[in-house]
Amino acid sequence: MSIKFGTDGWRAILGKDFNGENVEKLTIAIGKYVLENFGYDKPILVGYDPRQKADEYAAFTANVLKAKGFPVYFSSRVVPTPVLAYNAKLMNACAIMFTASHNPPEYLGMKFIPDYAGPATSEITDAILENLDKGFPSRENGSFHKIDFGGKYYEHLETLIDFDKIKTLKTHIIYDGLYSASIGYFDELLSKKGIPFQSIHLYHDFEFGGGMPDPKPRFLKDLITKVKNHPNSIGVANDGDADRFGVINEKGEYVSPNEIIAILLKYLLKKGYKGSVVKTVGSSLLIDVIAEKLGVDVIETPVGFKYVGEAMRNNEVIIGGEESGGLSIQGHIPEKDGLIANLLILEAMADSGKALYELQEELYELAETKFYTDRIDLKLDNLDEIKPIMEKVQTFKTIGKYNITSFDTKDGVKMMLGHKTKILVRPSGTEPLLRIYFETNNEEKLEYLKEEFVV
Repeated sequence: MSIKFGTDGWRAILGKDFNGENVEKLTIAIGKYVLENFGYDKPILVGYDPRQKADEYAAFTANVLKAKGFPVYFSSRVVPTPVLAYNAKLMNACAIMFTASHNPPEYLGMKFIPDYAGPATSEITDAILENLDKGFPSRENGSFHKIDFGGKYYEHLETLIDFDKIKTLKTHIIYDGLYSASIGYFDELLSKKGIPFQSIHLYHDFEFGGGMPDPKPRFLKDLITKVKNHPNSIGVANDGDADRFGVINEKGEYVSPNEIIAILLKYLLKKGYKGSVVKTVGSSLLIDVIAEKLGVDVIETPVGFKYVGEAMRNNEVIIGGEESGGLSIQGHIPEKDGLIANLLILEAMADSGKALYELQEELYELAETKFYTDRIDLKLDNLDEIKPIMEKVQTFKTIGKYNITSFDTKDGVKMMLGHKTKILVRPSGTEPLLRIYFETNNEEKLEYLKEEFVV
């Protein structure tokens, strides 16, 4: 099996392609990259989430790098990706995180985090892949240090989060540990600050309770039930390595990441933040409309937080986020952080004195519209069919009775049909499949466009 990086690291099935041979191969390729770009004295941090054998493979990688001559700092416990990433920035180090994020339990993976503390760009991952099977000489003075990365991260959050304000929140907090890496961090932060909360699934389980560590409604059923059974409650959760978030409002409804990003944009502006908002081409037009109402520029990137993070490093950005549940803010790291996302929404609620569903209603009042979305997956016979279809789509002038007003091809083909309607066609990247996303401000129009759009 050839090792390939997706939008955020290499992932494979444990015991099959994810095995000792491939892990060692990729570890040495990363080591060669670090050596050639920074030298032997560059610290390398190694962390892991609660997945099966993640700690064992992480220790194996740490020992390989130490034997090669690097100073290695190994996490003394399960650690969230954003916590490890922050420490990489703090220590001017590179990092390797063993996680498969929100993927099914049988998967494990490796993320490389450069010293800027965000996802590795394609240029970096391409350079690492070129190093596979090349090797490099060892030196004798490598070192191994066991470290708890939590403390310095907590100190940093003190500069970004108003915990005293969260303490005034009248809404009950229910935290779903979801068996994830956020356990021992999010709950510890709340406890240390004397913020009361209830919890469920507050233990690590590499089977993730028979589900997936993905904070989406289908895997948050227990949290939704608990919120519904406890009046005036809000539910929060994170994915397996705690870089994504999931939020349930007081009505037991899932709040989309697009809505959370827009609500937090409003709140951070109130706090005095200045700059742009970064969103991906797949994110909702709601963010564009809210940003326009607030006088904030929008920077749009391809799908994947590595692109969002890169835009955050190169521009003054208030908040950057993506539709799949990742965000970060100005003054933090250019890596998605589900812990800070959940804390910020609690702070925004406490500041407003309003329920989360009321903040959602205010959002749509400001936007003066609601948006409706759907997706169609078009299965093809082979990958060769993708390019001709994508080229054909770019020749369209109308969809039914609606004119296409602009095209964008930074990631797939995005067609705007006026200010509040878009159709996005993106290849899957791994299989002969096209994903066709529809978004507009009218339910009937949504159904009409789905019927009329033919490739």
